[in-house]
Amino acid sequence: MCPSSPEQGASLRAAFIHCPQLDQYPYPAMFPFDTRRAGKVRQTVCSMGLLSGPRRREVAPTPAVREELLAFHTERYVDVLRDSSAGSHRPEALAMGLGTADCPIFNGMYEYSALACGASLKGAELILSGQADAAFNPSGGLHHAFPERASGFCYLNDVVLACMRLAGGGMRVLYLDIDAHHGDGVQAAFYDRKDVCTISLHESGETLFPGTGFEDETGSGDGRGYSVNVPLPVGTDDAAYLKAFRQVALPLIGAYDPDVFVMELGMDGLAGDPLTHLCLTHNAPMEVIQAVQRFRRPILAVGGGGYNIPNTVRAWVLAWSMLCGQMGQRQDASMAPGGVEPAIADRCGELRDRTPVPQEPVRRRVDAAVDATIEKVRSNVFRFHGL
Repeated sequence: MCPSSPEQGASLRAAFIHCPQLDQYPYPAMFPFDTRRAGKVRQTVCSMGLLSGPRRREVAPTPAVREELLAFHTERYVDVLRDSSAGSHRPEALAMGLGTADCPIFNGMYEYSALACGASLKGAELILSGQADAAFNPSGGLHHAFPERASGFCYLNDVVLACMRLAGGGMRVLYLDIDAHHGDGVQAAFYDRKDVCTISLHESGETLFPGTGFEDETGSGDGRGYSVNVPLPVGTDDAAYLKAFRQVALPLIGAYDPDVFVMELGMDGLAGDPLTHLCLTHNAPMEVIQAVQRFRRPILAVGGGGYNIPNTVRAWVLAWSMLCGQMGQRQDASMAPGGVEPAIADRCGELRDRTPVPQEPVRRRVDAAVDATIEKVRSNVFRFHGL
């Protein structure tokens, strides 16, 4: 068996936040969002020995209580969500996005969402207390929920709650979202603030839900210039994606100089995802994680999208291996691993993708669109950061 939560006061380097209850609240059958992904990640990393040792542990969350949820969500919405989850359907539910095609009403939706929120809040608390340098909640990343509206498979917004908790603790928060869908709920929550800077790389809203996240969405008031969006065209591959990340996100992160990162590690940008149209391999998000780690700041990572389940699980296993320090160097599937524990490195190396070569017409189209986006973003926001 894998170790349970550490005793109070124990020192952690990396915390994998999960408990069996998170696997016990499935969305309706045939629904794209699969809550069992996190449990499959946990099973895999446990079998690899990545949940044992003094510097990496599994930590069990507790559900976010009502008062914690009300830090972002309205009292009326929390009540309607709870009642709907228990089978009492109130007339205002539909206007709040409940009972729609992407947010169906089902038994346990409130309990699951509150527990996922509690897991992200636990990660924030571990970082604030200095008990963890990295924390990963694969059940989190519910970035589409609004204060009084469910949206995009998301009922409660764990990301906003965690960012608020970290900012409330006096930390400058850099929220980096690599989910293929724009994190509209998180952006809206901090649109007029600069203590939480949001950077999102996602498929363009012209071709994908929620239809937001364009280059001119840059914040308002005190937050002007602190909402950053990098919409990407259909067919974006690793090279184009990483070019945008390096030329937009990295300079802004350096200028903002955050105290902590919150990373949405949605893996629906991977090639073969049934709901999106990007063509990334696992190597692109891993290089993003590695680049963020070089800033030597604490990282709270959450899950998010990812509807090709095997690909998503494999990517989150790799992400955890990097967050807990087991994969400090980039490893292609064709390269021999080195510098880490041999048995673990061998298995992590096997999980990495080979980089495909895109067709030249596709590459030219994608490169031209990405170059134009980079120039728009730099023009719109860099001046607010002295760049």
